[in-house]
Amino acid sequence: MKPLILVIEDDPQIRRFLRATLAAEDYRYLEAPTAADAEREAAAHQPDLILLDLGLPDRDGLHLIPAIRTFSQAPILVLSARGQEADKITALDSGADDYISKPFATGELLA
Repeated sequence: MKPLILVIEDDPQIRRFLRATLAAEDYRYLEAPTAADAEREAAAHQPDLILLDLGLPDRDGLHLIPAIRTFSQAPILVLSARGQEADKITALDSGADDYISKPFATGELLA
């Protein structure tokens, strides 16, 4: 069985793209458009991987990383348009496992 991936992204177009990409590879996935939804989904379903956008409507994704780390050790891959080195360092220091800047290629994501 393929891993369960939690996609935390508020942009509907990007969620559709990620949904199509993951479904084409037979990954199981959940979606959360807000930080509050993300915490509930992560706690309830214990995903194998978390794809996290930092620009969420209810809370900065940088603050969501340590919150998720209190109950999950699932790898967190940040997908963000923020390209500043400081944001990348903060995300990684907060517990993210990797950081991919938007826009990204499908092959890069799947790797």
